[in-house]
Amino acid sequence: MIAIISDIHGNFIALEEVLKRIDAQGISEIYCLGDTVGYYSQVNECCDELRRRNIHCVMGNHDWYLASGTDCERSQSVRKCMHYHRRIISDKNREWILSLPVTMNVLGISMLHGGWKNPIDEYVEPSKEYFEKIKGNIFVSGHTHVQRVEQYADKIYCNPGSVGQPRDGDQRAAYAVFDGKQFVLYRVPYDIDQVGRLMEKAGFDSYYYGCLQDGAKNLHR
Repeated sequence: MIAIISDIHGNFIALEEVLKRIDAQGISEIYCLGDTVGYYSQVNECCDELRRRNIHCVMGNHDWYLASGTDCERSQSVRKCMHYHRRIISDKNREWILSLPVTMNVLGISMLHGGWKNPIDEYVEPSKEYFEKIKGNIFVSGHTHVQRVEQYADKIYCNPGSVGQPRDGDQRAAYAVFDGKQFVLYRVPYDIDQVGRLMEKAGFDSYYYGCLQDGAKNLHR
């Protein structure tokens, strides 16, 4: 049995609660589908915890922005958050992010952040037609922040949703568990107000964290 998390985005408050739930389920093998950094203020705490637990991760687009010094062309707010993260991240965590692979294959599961056309920055719209062109049977990705499981004949796709910034109208942190045959989706409440207080302390107003209250349903990518 393995747990799959994704899109933590510097939200250590949410990550702590998700890991507590996973620990309570007796699951020790955890994989992360990228975007450990981005958006919220506790990027070092998130990286430190993943490294301490030896959680295997792939690189997401926000991880790439930070590691490469590249700016996000889609969003001024993402650029501002990333500039802040580059100032505060430790050298060890920066080096760790730089070392992350773009894809992983674990237990026959194809794991990446974006999609199978662009592993870092594709927003997958899963369909039978999409996956019948791709070798393999079990697929997982993050990036959309929308939790789902889809079955197409002998192929199965899962997006575990986002730990740090769900975008499906449910404010609770999201993750998935795979038992070797099927995926089960989970949601975990956490202290969103504390995330806001930490963001304000870091110099960001509610524009940058208010979307957490309604599950970022109307947030533009």
